[in-house]
Amino acid sequence: MNRKEFLYRTSLFSAGLMMPVIGFSASEIAGTGNTGFADRLVPIGRRLQMDGYYVWCNSPIEGPDGKIHVFFSRWPAKESMSGWIHDSEICHAVADNPEAPFRFVSVVLAPRGGDHWDATTCHNPHIRYVDGKYCLFFMGNSNGKTNTKRIGLATASSLYGPWKRPDDPLLEAGEPGAWDDHCTTNPSFVKHPNGEYWLFYKSWNTGEYERAKGKAVRGNRKYGLAVAKQLQGPYVKYEGNPVVDFSVRGGNAQFEDAFIWLGKDKFRMLARDMGVFSDDVGLYMESEDGIHWEEPSPGYHPLKAYVTEPPAPSYLKRYGRLERPQVLFVNGKPAYLFTAAQGGKYGTSTSFVFKIK
Repeated sequence: MNRKEFLYRTSLFSAGLMMPVIGFSASEIAGTGNTGFADRLVPIGRRLQMDGYYVWCNSPIEGPDGKIHVFFSRWPAKESMSGWIHDSEICHAVADNPEAPFRFVSVVLAPRGGDHWDATTCHNPHIRYVDGKYCLFFMGNSNGKTNTKRIGLATASSLYGPWKRPDDPLLEAGEPGAWDDHCTTNPSFVKHPNGEYWLFYKSWNTGEYERAKGKAVRGNRKYGLAVAKQLQGPYVKYEGNPVVDFSVRGGNAQFEDAFIWLGKDKFRMLARDMGVFSDDVGLYMESEDGIHWEEPSPGYHPLKAYVTEPPAPSYLKRYGRLERPQVLFVNGKPAYLFTAAQGGKYGTSTSFVFKIK
């Protein structure tokens, strides 16, 4: 058992979520103890294995044609894993059902170059159907770096486009010195029952980021909320932001990749952990109001808890880690979890799909 697995299991035991068992393998984690959402996941397997590309950020939706459409990020394999920040484009693929192979359809949003706010990358797609139109929230940047990452919104009347591209970002970063002065990214959207439009976003403080350069983790990623009266904005940031902040736990605990939805009675969140339990797992949280969130429990386990895969290539440093959780709803209920994972037959990264039981 390595240090990460030990700390992960210890945290579950301390929270009353797992009984201590000596000597069991990581593949047994998924069936042990009451770990909630993580144990509801049944692996379907890798999808969107594309020769010559890394694939990331898989956001699914059921179309009026009964097919499953996924909007995903990709970038050339020659750029290595770091290519997402300066050479990513957003694409569209379709499958006959959630467990079937996906067929590539088209590139939807590519970097525009020049002086555009999304000149150098288009990433983090998050697809929603709102007010009779398809809304593709995404992140773009203008200099190939993190400090110009901004959230935008493209819209279309059909999942096949054409997509109306925004001239300006939907949400800007905060003023210098604010907790969110570095960027706005990783969007998650909910239309509130009261008619408001709620946009959750990730950010961090530039000063913290600069002081932490050279360390394994830079800055401290937190989530904020911005609210609008109309879909296209303006979005006004909640005065009590950030709504989720794990920095008080110490050890630079943080999180990212939040996917938020509203069930019958509560807001729910899946996200990637960065130091609460372990960097290799997900978080699941609930909230009565979308602002005050309960303590997290495991949202998903490391990939090796569900399937056995070949050893990691030396250049894939996130191998076995599931990121960018996005939920597919069927008949209004969470039915499948789409994630991104390094590996696959081309040694890059792919989608990895789970059924939610």
